[in-house]
Amino acid sequence: MHSLAVVKTFGVMLLLFSFTLLPPIAVSLFYGDGEIGHLSVSWSLSLALGSLLWLPVRKSTVALRHRDAFVVVALLWTTLVLLGATPFVMGLGTSFTDAVFESVSGFTTTGATVLAGLDEMAPSLLFYRQEIQWLGGIGVIVSAVALLPMLGVGGMQLYRAETPGPMKRDKISPRIAVAAQRLWHLYAALTLACAVLFWWAGMTPFDAIAHSLATISTGGFSTHDASLAYFDSRAIENIAMVFMLLGAINFALHFVAWRQFSLQVYWQNSEARVFLFTVLVATLLSGYLLWSGNVYEDFARALQSAAFEVVSVITSTGFGIADFAHWPSMLPALLVILSIVGGCAGSTAGGVKMIRVVLVLKHISRELHRLIHPQQNQTMRFDERIVTSDVTEAVWGFIAVYFVTYAIVMLLLIHDGMDHVSAFGAVAACLNNLGPGLGEFNSSFAAASDFAKWLLSITMLLGRLEIFTFLVLLTPGFWRG
Repeated sequence: MHSLAVVKTFGVMLLLFSFTLLPPIAVSLFYGDGEIGHLSVSWSLSLALGSLLWLPVRKSTVALRHRDAFVVVALLWTTLVLLGATPFVMGLGTSFTDAVFESVSGFTTTGATVLAGLDEMAPSLLFYRQEIQWLGGIGVIVSAVALLPMLGVGGMQLYRAETPGPMKRDKISPRIAVAAQRLWHLYAALTLACAVLFWWAGMTPFDAIAHSLATISTGGFSTHDASLAYFDSRAIENIAMVFMLLGAINFALHFVAWRQFSLQVYWQNSEARVFLFTVLVATLLSGYLLWSGNVYEDFARALQSAAFEVVSVITSTGFGIADFAHWPSMLPALLVILSIVGGCAGSTAGGVKMIRVVLVLKHISRELHRLIHPQQNQTMRFDERIVTSDVTEAVWGFIAVYFVTYAIVMLLLIHDGMDHVSAFGAVAACLNNLGPGLGEFNSSFAAASDFAKWLLSITMLLGRLEIFTFLVLLTPGFWRG
């Protein structure tokens, strides 16, 4: 491991993070809510720690290797979570455990919360909660990597270590700096468009900006305890659905669609096509079950509620206008399964990712074909590209590790005293970065034990970085050589 490269990159990232604390400080000044001192402590800590690490090695030209990137990613996310907890401890007086849980949930765009009384909370802290989700959505590392060449730090390794999805070598541009800049600009443009439309639909400017940060990032935090149900507006719900779907589709596709000025790009992509088809089928099925189960007498309203919750869950956003945990029939289980499937690779959504589901289905189809025609050698393809055996093995390896992780965390929660339904829903909510769970934790995790909160905090980090980024650090072979 190249220690100088790791320290330099880590220091630069913390310096960049310190600048993201300036907008909440500005909000505190504007509203005069008294939180400027608490937010300034976080800013000072990040600035001081980043400077302390970066200044002594700023002239180092040692290149960052792929292996070093995993160390930087793990260090950065862990440190950001701890630094990000300080405003909650100081401003809200929460316990350190609760503050870390809320910080992890924000940065990982999970949206699970232990806080209540959001409607009376200081505006700057509300904005801060929304902002850390926005940063987590684009990926702190992918956002910052566009600036690293100016500081003498390479970025391709970081991009591969942090970006979700099995095909990490795919990128918008041969140069990672250009790719990251384009992603950043596109992400910011979609956020701005979402904020303007929310404002047009009736939100206050503050709520419009705050909710746009949590919508395009598929984070799900709100400035109100009732989430989007507070506004009771179909226009706002429809706008949110559009931008949740945009956040859950590969951003590389958005860029190509914008460059070609064509919506056909989405339909030509197998993953996006299957994702949108899944949303449609799940919406129609859920709407019918809600209507036939007399939850809603009006089929149109049943379909609207079904569409919103399906989109919110499969994109791992977690906004709510209804409590799906108490919906009839198989609907709660169906929605949890949709959260496991998740959005597309290269998006801000959580879950296993639709591309892996598509590849697994293709692999199953090929194996069934081989049973019937054992002499034929059928090549697996994805959008005209041959899927090599290493990609297939990586997909199955990830799915195996995912379900093993799910089982271990669920068993530990049950051992801690959590009932089976709540434990199943809690792991789904955190490992898939969804937010709301089932049973006792359908809306808040405040009642969970400290052990459960720490375990679920780790689970959220594992889900955000797709498990292997952290697990690889535990293997002896990683530290050899």
